[in-house]
Amino acid sequence: MEYNIGDIVRTKKVHPCGNKEWEITRVGIDFKLKCLKCGTTVTMPREKALKIITKKLEKN
Repeated sequence: MEYNIGDIVRTKKVHPCGNKEWEITRVGIDFKLKCLKCGTTVTMPREKALKIITKKLEKN
């Protein structure tokens, strides 16, 4: 699946704030994800990000 900046995705694990929905803010060798509930940003290698993302949600 192809991911772009601004896409909203759902992850397997729940963030400590209780949210599973993230916005992609960077795509490349690393993915940068921003939690939609608390605003925390996380940077991780592409390979790991592709493993934890379960589906791409519709943009509102």
